[in-house]
Amino acid sequence: MTASTTRPETPVSPLLALPGAVAGDGVDAPVAAHYGSFNGEQRTLESGEGFVDLSHHDVLRIEGPERLTWLHSLTTQHLLDLAPGVVTQALVLSPQGHVEHEFRAVDDGAALLAWTEPGRAADLLGFLERMKFWTEVTLTDVTTEHALVWRGGGEQPGRGYRLVPREQLTVFAEAAGPACGLWAFEALRIARGEPRFGLDTDHRTIPNEMGWLETAVHLDKGCYRGQETVARVHNLGRPPRRLTLLHLDGSENRLPVVGSPVLAGEKQVGTVGTSARHHELGPIALALLKRSTPVEASLLVDGIAAAQEVVVDPEVGRHFRPPRA
Repeated sequence: MTASTTRPETPVSPLLALPGAVAGDGVDAPVAAHYGSFNGEQRTLESGEGFVDLSHHDVLRIEGPERLTWLHSLTTQHLLDLAPGVVTQALVLSPQGHVEHEFRAVDDGAALLAWTEPGRAADLLGFLERMKFWTEVTLTDVTTEHALVWRGGGEQPGRGYRLVPREQLTVFAEAAGPACGLWAFEALRIARGEPRFGLDTDHRTIPNEMGWLETAVHLDKGCYRGQETVARVHNLGRPPRRLTLLHLDGSENRLPVVGSPVLAGEKQVGTVGTSARHHELGPIALALLKRSTPVEASLLVDGIAAAQEVVVDPEVGRHFRPPRA
């Protein structure tokens, strides 16, 4: 069986025609950054209402009777008994345990649909194609057929991440509104301490550093590539780096550039990833810091003063967030 590995061009979202829509930039340019009030849109999402257009994300379909057992053997996630309709997250690691691919997926009983960051499907499909051998699976990029959205409302049916037919995106928006932009979604994601692959990670990232042991790694499943690194760091409890939430000085009328060095005094202790303006916390960012960096240390990132809030505990390497006072 063959795979379609040529990535279709991601269509510009028709929801950019909605009143007040302002397009994003960079890889997020095909969808709306906001619809006029990103602070109000954050509050809407926090209330459990509204939806976010994430239709610029790549989507791939994996079909065949062996799809779940095959993916189970290749990824960090336990997929043998994945029930239809349940969204899961998985990673593909290098032999050294570095994260090479990240995706979320849902199975419908006949095929698995997985979504990745914009522009990442071709690389993931290329890897999967090389690992097929004689496995009965068919791989297809279906980005032009399916649109990813996120809908507020927690664990209620039809809420959270879901895929809708791309041709029905406008109809979905009319029923699911109000529309909220990516800036609001990103601010809430960063505040939760959830990293975005390729922006909050680098080529050296291991799952233990990012808090992904809780969401994307099954510690009791069988062997997979890179498992030795994950298990060793988990058992020793000392990841080389740790994901941290930075509270930035609000007197600066800008946000740090992705990849900027994070300094403790004159010493570089990490790099910053994504950042946003939160409607309550003010400017915030995620950063990967050396584990040895004291959690109480004041930092400087791209010329902006920053204080730390623990996301990944430097001692145990498990996802940890003390309750906010």
